[in-house]
Amino acid sequence: MSDHKIKDSLRVKPVGLKYLDQYNELLRYVFQVTDRELEESGYEDGELKRSKRPVLQEAEVFGWFTPEDQLVSQICIYPCEVNIHNCIFKMGGVTGVGTYPEFAGMGLMNDLIRRALEKMRKAGQYISYLYPYSIPYYRRKGWEIMSDHITFELKDTEIPQAIDVPGHVERTTVGNPVVREIYDRFARTTHGALIRNDFEWVEYWRWENEDERIAAIYHDARNVPQGFLLYWVEDDIFHIREMVYLTQEARKGLWNFIRAHYSMIDAVRGDIYTSEPLAFLLDESQIKETIEPYFMARIVDVERFLQAYPFEGTIRPFHFVITDPMAHWNNGVFGITADKNAPNGIAVSAEPVGKSVELDIQTLTTMLMGYKRPTYLAKIERIRTDRRTLRLLEEIIPDGQPYFSDYF
Repeated sequence: MSDHKIKDSLRVKPVGLKYLDQYNELLRYVFQVTDRELEESGYEDGELKRSKRPVLQEAEVFGWFTPEDQLVSQICIYPCEVNIHNCIFKMGGVTGVGTYPEFAGMGLMNDLIRRALEKMRKAGQYISYLYPYSIPYYRRKGWEIMSDHITFELKDTEIPQAIDVPGHVERTTVGNPVVREIYDRFARTTHGALIRNDFEWVEYWRWENEDERIAAIYHDARNVPQGFLLYWVEDDIFHIREMVYLTQEARKGLWNFIRAHYSMIDAVRGDIYTSEPLAFLLDESQIKETIEPYFMARIVDVERFLQAYPFEGTIRPFHFVITDPMAHWNNGVFGITADKNAPNGIAVSAEPVGKSVELDIQTLTTMLMGYKRPTYLAKIERIRTDRRTLRLLEEIIPDGQPYFSDYF
């Protein structure tokens, strides 16, 4: 049977709890998740199936099915919220993307992504994040890199010397509600960060052995929690899962806590989820750090996203000319003018006001997310505009690269 006839025999429908086993089997096959990996993450036999129930209950999951009701291709949209330059946006987190190899090349996933974009737009999720298994593939679908992941390693002799701070550190469980409270304060003031509710915290720990992780909370002199460290010690190495601090005092206090393990460890390994390397903050700056792209983002609805985006400074009229390979409603002209009566001080229209800024949806996304600045994008020929308008973009787009430490 030809691919065309096979595709004609398939149909798209929601993936509910009835298909939990099939959903799980497709994920494990596509992402090659082994029983050993599940055991190392703290799962016991059969637990993965139960743990996926909240996904099928709370997320938007749909896929292609055969006439025999076999799930062969699927996509999942997590309903999330993220902080974009101190404005909270609904975000569609795309995950669970997979197709069995015998059904590849039929355009099944292409159709699912188009449907996903339509569903996100309807749900008011005007921005989408995903972790890419292939950056080129998702670039072709309109996503672009928006954050980095830096791994670092310090020898025991490179750990910063202790600095006097007025507060203290409390060692506790990672499930301590204070950890969540600190993170929520952090996320609501940190560009790019995910707002974590119960569902997001479950996902945060999905591929980690939560029972073997420890939390250290820094309290200031008034006993107010100002930062936390999620870590574990194994084979003489201090592993940092995440360090979050609201003040520089808290950062110093948490590093003092790490320093207190000096006699127990040979090295410190950790992760940073911004583009700011650790080395500059240390006395010994010749440390090993590795940087790689982490998450990608794409604007789902340009008009609505621009209407809510927190531009800075004085707006002079200009217009974007956007191309989008998947979402037809994003193709065209989006004029930007000042409007003191609008919530964010601008009006968006289909009129070509002022000078043009020509770019694709990928470039618009990474620029407005702050991952790459307009001048750099123009230099590498991802933006076409005049110098004056380029300077305007530099002035009105907030500075600051995204922080994103989650995985789904």
